[in-house]
Amino acid sequence: MGSKSAGSQSAHMFRQRLDELVNLEHPLAWLAAHIDWSVSEREWGGHFPSSRGRPATSTRLIAGLLYLLHTFALSDEDMI
Repeated sequence: MGSKSAGSQSAHMFRQRLDELVNLEHPLAWLAAHIDWSVSEREWGGHFPSSRGRPATSTRLIAGLLYLLHTFALSDEDMI
């Protein structure tokens, strides 16, 4: 029986990496790379607790979505 690592390597052969799909020169990609996300997590993380049920959504995702919502004047439906 073959090793599992050989099978997992071949499975990844056909998957593209995210940095190959995203234009890293795009202004939003540049902005995301230059924001200190640890500060937003530390400052805002306590405002989005999840004490029961589904785990809380990441602070970075919420902050990023709110930024896009307001920067491009999108409605909630457009954002979804």
